[in-house]
Amino acid sequence: MLAKVYSCAVIGLEGQIVEVEVDTSRGLPSFTLVGLPDAAVKESGERVRAAIKNSGLTMPGNRVTVNLAPADLRKAGPSYDLPIAVGILAASEQIPPDKLDGALVVGELGLDGTVRHVRGVLPITLYAREQGFKHLYVPADDAAEAALIPDIEVVPVARLAELVNHLHGISTLQPQTAGVVPKQ
Repeated sequence: MLAKVYSCAVIGLEGQIVEVEVDTSRGLPSFTLVGLPDAAVKESGERVRAAIKNSGLTMPGNRVTVNLAPADLRKAGPSYDLPIAVGILAASEQIPPDKLDGALVVGELGLDGTVRHVRGVLPITLYAREQGFKHLYVPADDAAEAALIPDIEVVPVARLAELVNHLHGISTLQPQTAGVVPKQ
């Protein structure tokens, strides 16, 4: 099955939408990442695999292909971990793909499924709003900064499993309110 998740690259102070396309198909278990990724993005496969497993979810036992589009834009940093994981879970029907409509996702994953800080959240949020996205899933540590931009719902995510439960409607992640700093 094919799933598409939207993320964002930061070039200077400008955002650029990145489509994270994930396809799962029959074949020997493998993970292929294409789309001009740098070393940190190439390493995301192992972080994502461990985060999915350690969050109590299932990494598909077949061929997984991830395309980061546009292919001519260099992708740098670990901020694609969370959208790749969400794409894998949507492609393997572990989360409902329609729940991602109008959403943009950024975040680095720890091996235990925690969602870590990423750089450039303010320009990402501004660009996401300009492009018409309604929801932005960001690391909990970055949510207060992202919420400085009005007219877009900023949803703080501390763990991959929390986001999955939120998308299933099992529990609800509360949107970040502007000016409110989350408790540590």
